[in-house]
Amino acid sequence: MAVLLKRLTLQTIKTDNNLIGRCFQRHAVKPDPAQLSLAVSTPKLLCLISAKGFSTVGNPQGERRQKRRDAFSNTGRKISERVIRVLDEKGIDLGTMHRADVIRLMDKQDLRLVQRNTSSEPPEYQLMTGAQIHQERLRLREQEKAKPKTGPTVTKELVFSSNIGQHDLDTKSKQIQQWIEKKYHVQVTIKKRKDAEQPGNETEEIFNQILQTMPGIATFSSRPKAIRGGTASMCVFRHLSKKEEKAYRESQESHRRDMLSKDDRNSNESDVLCQ
Repeated sequence: MAVLLKRLTLQTIKTDNNLIGRCFQRHAVKPDPAQLSLAVSTPKLLCLISAKGFSTVGNPQGERRQKRRDAFSNTGRKISERVIRVLDEKGIDLGTMHRADVIRLMDKQDLRLVQRNTSSEPPEYQLMTGAQIHQERLRLREQEKAKPKTGPTVTKELVFSSNIGQHDLDTKSKQIQQWIEKKYHVQVTIKKRKDAEQPGNETEEIFNQILQTMPGIATFSSRPKAIRGGTASMCVFRHLSKKEEKAYRESQESHRRDMLSKDDRNSNESDVLCQ
């Protein structure tokens, strides 16, 4: 009797397990094949992303560093062109030469080869000593430093009254000149006095007086004009351009020659009268 009850109990448990398994199979969500494919390919994608982080391809800093290093350097014996135009260490044109002949000449005279003009046909190279290459690099570096740095123009501002004292005006004029020499623009605003007897051109005279303290250095970027309903005047000073500086020097030199010529004529006339 006990054995029979045990068998019935085991059969009941087995039946319940089968029912539960069929229920799970019926209601379970089958995985999407596309999701399985994406999951499988994900590790490969991660590997590619991590590898790109350590790659030097497309690195602008690396490219700039490479260009800067190769801008003026010894090409060595690796001459990619078969025939090139060669200049000697004094700049004398040796004509076109085969690269094998150039290498022999380099070895014979203990010289280096530097690219001069790769866009010409055939490309132009020059034989130079190590000291010449070093001096040329220094010259190019100084030339690069001397180039004007492009960027937004800095504008400084000054505001004062038209009844300013001469000492204070001289101080502000010196400050304006210091800014102008740094290639800044200087915006100056002069507030008019509340005086009925004030001349209408007083502020313009002050602007011109400031400009006269900077001959050959500054000019008006925008000429004086009335603002704030006529209660103030404003103008902007700027540094002369290179073309304007040259024209100013030429006019000063011409004026100096005219004065010397006039003095010579007066001297000759005086000599004639004395005779």
